[in-house]
Amino acid sequence: MNESSPENVSYEDQSAYDVADMVKQFFRDLPEPLLTSKLGETFLHIYQYVPKEQRLQAVQAAIMLMSDENREVLQTLLCFLTDVTSVEENQMTPMNIAVCLAPSLFHLNIIKKESSPRVIQKKYATGKPDQKDLSENLAATQGLAHMITECDKLFEIPHDMIAQSRNSYVDAEVHSPTLEELGKQMDEEGGNYQAYLENIMQNLCKEAKEKFKGWVTCSSIENTDLSYKKVGDGNPLRLWKASVEVEAPPSVVLNRVLRERHLWDEDFLQWKVIETLDKQTEIYQYVLNSMAPHPARDFLVLRTWRTDMPKGMCVLVSVSVEHEEAPLTGGVRVVVIDSQYLIEPCGSGKSRLTHICRVDLKGHSLEWYNKGFGHLCAAEVANIRNSFQPLIAEGPETKI
Repeated sequence: MNESSPENVSYEDQSAYDVADMVKQFFRDLPEPLLTSKLGETFLHIYQYVPKEQRLQAVQAAIMLMSDENREVLQTLLCFLTDVTSVEENQMTPMNIAVCLAPSLFHLNIIKKESSPRVIQKKYATGKPDQKDLSENLAATQGLAHMITECDKLFEIPHDMIAQSRNSYVDAEVHSPTLEELGKQMDEEGGNYQAYLENIMQNLCKEAKEKFKGWVTCSSIENTDLSYKKVGDGNPLRLWKASVEVEAPPSVVLNRVLRERHLWDEDFLQWKVIETLDKQTEIYQYVLNSMAPHPARDFLVLRTWRTDMPKGMCVLVSVSVEHEEAPLTGGVRVVVIDSQYLIEPCGSGKSRLTHICRVDLKGHSLEWYNKGFGHLCAAEVANIRNSFQPLIAEGPETKI
């Protein structure tokens, strides 16, 4: 029930003990420990062999080695457990919580499937846990208690550590240009932001005419089409393309994307038109929420749209810019390198919605972008499509 429709689950009438057992069981039943099979032993060794005064820095380094997905779940969990310990009446200290939860997070005392009967028999022949098990359990308990206590510091990576972690993604760090700088990116003399946007739209229509040749297809979700291609501009982030059929004409779909984001994006917090440049061009700021304690993401984009394209198509293109009247509102400013919506009519009042997207969300690894970001794009176009789904009337059909 939790996995199939999490938004419909309420724990208000449930026993706190039952919910706590469910959380423990969830982490215990994962195919791989939250701290991962590769790093789990590293975390244990930190609390077994590293001096106390050096453990915080050692754990910070180990956390940097985790995948983005595992690290974000760990941070969310630790901050939640910190909140639990701050409530005096429940008497749950960091150590008490660690005693209960550490075996599930580290997958301790679990018989591995590949263990032979002889190994299992030898392990439990005496009826007592061996010294290695005792040492690991103690390290896991002390480690989790320490991580709960130091939760606010664990995910603050020192600058010198970041400087030593250079890669193509870090080296190609992008910044949002001003309107004037956008125009200078055009090869022609006297280029301006209007010419820059017009060039993007022309290239988009050209790609659509050529059936988007050269894209690599990926498996996707919810009857969406997903593909990507690499861009040879020095930035390793892939350009993703997600497509879906929508039960609405192009102009209506465009308005849904442009002015009705609250109908299809539950993370949409606030928005503001910073400056209207013409009837179809504006500088637009909006903020998307993230699950606590992760920061909300602030977008500031120059965007323009057209409803008079050939063959009834509609287009919306966006790119990040800097603007002196738009200070940071969310926790971190996202850089939209490229965002293009192409909406084509496909008969019977339907449309084909295609979103081409390349965004630096900040705070993620290149591996995460290559593996996961495209599926977020596919989920977005699916949400737009689903916002047009007709209501299903209850009861029998009535003939007139």
